[in-house]
Amino acid sequence: MDSPTNLFQNIADSLDAESVCEILKRESVRIERIVSRGQVSPPGFWYDQNEDEWIMVLSGRAIIRVEERQETITLEPGDAFHLPAHVRHRVEWTDPLQPTIWLAFYWKSS
Repeated sequence: MDSPTNLFQNIADSLDAESVCEILKRESVRIERIVSRGQVSPPGFWYDQNEDEWIMVLSGRAIIRVEERQETITLEPGDAFHLPAHVRHRVEWTDPLQPTIWLAFYWKSS
């Protein structure tokens, strides 16, 4: 049995890079807590993952770009978004003044 986890604890006051903490990993699913403090995807970099990803912003704010969409997507606390496998996307902006805490679920698409 797993131990309880508080997603709002153990957040660093400053980060050189995003902090990724694996919350749960099983054969069919992986759950991560990601913390950003102003971090963005490097210029020209696009995520192109073999897994589906469902993200939710728990605190802070972020803007992501999906390659096949013209407009960016702004995410605030409580907002969730599904990124199917191989949908290229990137993080354009995260709030530099407060932690943006993401909850991310990953699974193999069928």
